[in-house]
Parts: sequence; structure tokens; C-alpha cells
Amino acid sequence: MTISRRPKIVMIGGGTGLPVILKNLKKLKADLTAIVTVADDGGSSGRLREVFEAIPPGDIRNILVALSDIPQIQKDIFQYRFQSDDPMFGGHAIGNLIIQAVSEMKGDINEAIQVLADMMKVEGHIYPASDKPLVLHARYKDGSLASGESKIPISGKLIDYVAVSSLDTDHGPVECGSHVKEAIMAADAVVLGPGSLYTSILPNLMIPDLGEAVLKTSAKVIYICNIMTQLGETEGFTDAQHVEVLHHHLNQNFIDTALINNAQVPSDYISMEGSEILYQVQHDFNGLSQAVPHVISDDFLDLSAGGVYHNGAKAAKEIFNIATSNKNQTV
Repeated sequence: MTISRRPKIVMIGGGTGLPVILKNLKKLKADLTAIVTVADDGGSSGRLREVFEAIPPGDIRNILVALSDIPQIQKDIFQYRFQSDDPMFGGHAIGNLIIQAVSEMKGDINEAIQVLADMMKVEGHIYPASDKPLVLHARYKDGSLASGESKIPISGKLIDYVAVSSLDTDHGPVECGSHVKEAIMAADAVVLGPGSLYTSILPNLMIPDLGEAVLKTSAKVIYICNIMTQLGETEGFTDAQHVEVLHHHLNQNFIDTALINNAQVPSDYISMEGSEILYQVQHDFNGLSQAVPHVISDDFLDLSAGGVYHNGAKAAKEIFNIATSNKNQTV
């Protein structure tokens, strides 16, 4: 009797959307790998990165929790963030401090993640996009330049192109992390997003050998387009423009499937200028159909947590089905 293997799904990105999809793919028993951006330089992660010249731990922390089978109270402790008025620990999440501590103990971020994954009963793999922290750089439409993931969106200028460099320029060219390329090449599906286009997704793809692996893999490459535009990044963007930016950065059309929300966001969820979120991303089916072979438009909206989020269960089911179909075709 032959037992069919589980579909291998690799998710690439950062931010709050990635753990939601991963948590639901975990319920479907997919063979999961998360590849996490290492260019974050804001908040608790940024402060630890600056002091220790280390991989920013925030996105890694959230994914460890999403894939963990420990009791909820233990997850809550790991996620607890000290009050901002604490003079020493204000704003730091306990999990960030633990990741940094174990990384120092082991002398290697990948070994630290594995220790914590075992301790937290994580099923799946978590890899930093690079083994070294990276700096994100942007060129704006007017030709001016800026550096720093947290600083780039606040200029008020339109972004033309982004690139990455090593935080320590003496460490040679930027390369993807251990096992990253192998995971992408062995995948049945590679998923980009949901997450900030220029500051969560592209910092990974602009690592040369990681981007090359995404272009060469036999996996179906799926892009989950954001539901809302983002201040300083994608104001006024359609879903087709999101895809256009991704294709432009890797110099070819490489996305096989785009997951697009077609449900209307209620007007009271539309934020005014000055908020992180602006307006709903508009659907451009004609533009998408010219750039992407397969478009899945559906009601992916989830407003249950008081904000505008993707319905993780529906998105995960579509991803799982695509990965399973591709797995069966390549066996």
C-alpha cells in the first residue's frame, strides 16, 4: 500500500497575515515551511537587531506561535509585550528576548529556531530568508533614495524599486539562508503574502539566490494580494499593479496564481489619511488576466477581529488544493 505524501507548501514573507494562513494550512496537514524576512528594523525587533546586530525576531516569534501545539497560556506568555512605559523592557515581546537569548547560547539563529520549535511542539520548518540581517533600500520615482524598512514608507513618495544589502558590508554578498533554496525547489506550492508588498515580500525576493529559486522551482507560485492599500507603499494600487511590481523586480512574469478578494469592505472600515491602512485594493481583472495564468477571485474577507483580514481558512483551502494538484501532476 502506497501512502501519498502531504503537499509541500512554502510561504515567504512577514507581518501579521502570514501566521493566519499558516495556522489554517497546519489544520489541513500540509508539509509547511515558512521563510521569514530579515529586513525588519522597527519596534522591538529593530531595537534588538541594532544592539546585537542580529536577525530581527518578531516575525519568527509570530510564526513559532502559529505553528505551535503548546497550550494557549504558554503562547500568550511568549507573545506578551511589556508596557511601553517600562524604562528597560518597554515594547519588547518576551518571545523576542527568548529568541535572541537562545540565538546567543547556540551561536546560530537556525539552531536557536530549531531548539524553540522542539520546545514549542512546532510542526513544520521556519527559516530566516538570510542567515544575516539585511538592510532594505528604496529608489523613489523621483530618483531619490532611502534605507531602512521602517523609514521607507514614511517619505510620502512613490517607490520605484527596492533592493537589499547586508547589515555588515564586510560579510560579502547577500545570500539566502540555510535550507531556503532547497525548500523552495522541493515545494509543490510557493506562496507570497499576504503582507506589505515592498517591505515584507520583496525584501525576500531581492536576495539573488532566493529570487532565482522562485523563478526556477517547479512549484506553483501563488500570490495573495492585500485587501487594503498601505500608506507609503501602495496608495491607489489595483491588484494588477501589485503583481506588476513583483514581476518587474524579478524581470519576468513568474506568478502562476493570484488570490484576490472580491468582497466589498464596509465603509466604516475605510481609514482616513494618516492611518496605516487607506482604501480597498481595486480589482483589475483584465490587467491580472494578462499577467497571471490563473486568477481566483472570491470573498476572502474576515472582519471578525475588528479589522480587515483575510479569511485564513478559505485562502488555505485554495492553496492546499493547488499544491495537491501540482504534487499529483509531478509524481
